[in-house]
Amino acid sequence: MSEDVFVRTAPAPAPPRPPLSRHRDFRLLWLGETTNRVGINITTVAMPLVAVVTLNASTLSVSVLAAAPWLPWLLIGLPAGAWVDRMRRRPLMLVCNVSSVLLLASVPAAAWLGVLTMTHLLVVALLNGLAAVFFGISYKVYVPSIVDRDQLQDANARLQGSESVAQVAGLGGGGLLAQGFGAVSGLLVNAGTFLFSALCLLGIRSREPLPEPSHERTPLRRDIREGLQHTVHDPYLRVLTAYGTVTNLLLTAYQAILPVFVIRQLGVPEGATGWLLASSSIGGILGAAGAKRVTARWGTARGLLVATAATAPFALLIPMAGKGPMLAALVAGSALLALGVVLANVIQGAFRQRYCPPHLLGRITACISVANFGAIPFGSLLGGVLGTALGLRPTLWLLTAGLAVSPLLLLIGPLRGRRDLPAAPGGS
Repeated sequence: MSEDVFVRTAPAPAPPRPPLSRHRDFRLLWLGETTNRVGINITTVAMPLVAVVTLNASTLSVSVLAAAPWLPWLLIGLPAGAWVDRMRRRPLMLVCNVSSVLLLASVPAAAWLGVLTMTHLLVVALLNGLAAVFFGISYKVYVPSIVDRDQLQDANARLQGSESVAQVAGLGGGGLLAQGFGAVSGLLVNAGTFLFSALCLLGIRSREPLPEPSHERTPLRRDIREGLQHTVHDPYLRVLTAYGTVTNLLLTAYQAILPVFVIRQLGVPEGATGWLLASSSIGGILGAAGAKRVTARWGTARGLLVATAATAPFALLIPMAGKGPMLAALVAGSALLALGVVLANVIQGAFRQRYCPPHLLGRITACISVANFGAIPFGSLLGGVLGTALGLRPTLWLLTAGLAVSPLLLLIGPLRGRRDLPAAPGGS
């Protein structure tokens, strides 16, 4: 009697994902994220214009309105990271985009009904900032689920490059929308950018894996503490977070007073100021495009040190700017500074997505974002206080000198002496 022979075969390996140039789902995510960033930058310009033009708001009220979108990072950034780790990210990003559509559309609706108030604008800014917190954490955690590990750096380079393009388009476009449609009606077009972003996300076909289930649901406070402890105790994450926070503080401090410096001391017309300030994003685009070459030549750790050390000192060109041809010093200094910052962001973004445990990625991303973005309102306040006390140009010299030496912070940790950043904690 013969026996049936059963041969156990290994399951067929999953087909490799296509290169990013032909990766449909990544292209949709990329387009959706870029459009979302354009919308955020338009809102940055459009909301204060509505306050000034429609409500005749005071300088203090406009300053509070400008800071409001960043406040949610300080209030809810850490629990947001824990929540993102517990749920699927694409549906959450869709909710964020739809919420922004409704919030921004409510402003022209209230204006046309004659009931628009400063309180309404502040609530919209806060809630829209809250949506930006969840969207910003979610898309960074979502990227590794649709691209392969060896594609992460290229994916982050494209995302960072498009953020720089979005800054130019958003900051410049916000003024043009207000000029063409009126400050209030321009927000309707602004709302359309978030709607388009939502449609892009709806077109993604990849099934996002469910977050790893836990046998017992841990308290949210414990989840937050776990993310904080991992970020603070890990030598690489700790030094990169410290560098990013200090850099953001100094960047936003000088950027807070730069428009006043450009208009009042350099005599640039108000209409051209937005485009002049946005021109620094050209450096960001070049930084994103050059990240792959830099890391191929020097490695990720050494490339990060080279990129920051070689570009940060050019910040000292900014306070050298003057009228006429000397405006070029401002443009060159800002662009080269942005080149180094974006290049560093590309390297760090890919490093975190490979290095951090997947179940902690949302919480770690939130911890780093809270530190980095939480510095922004304090930086704006610092710039205003120093600019009032010392004068605009002396303050710019002080702040850009700090930026010039900020890469020295990266030498405090384990990056020095390494060619590449590790692929996992404890890795060589």
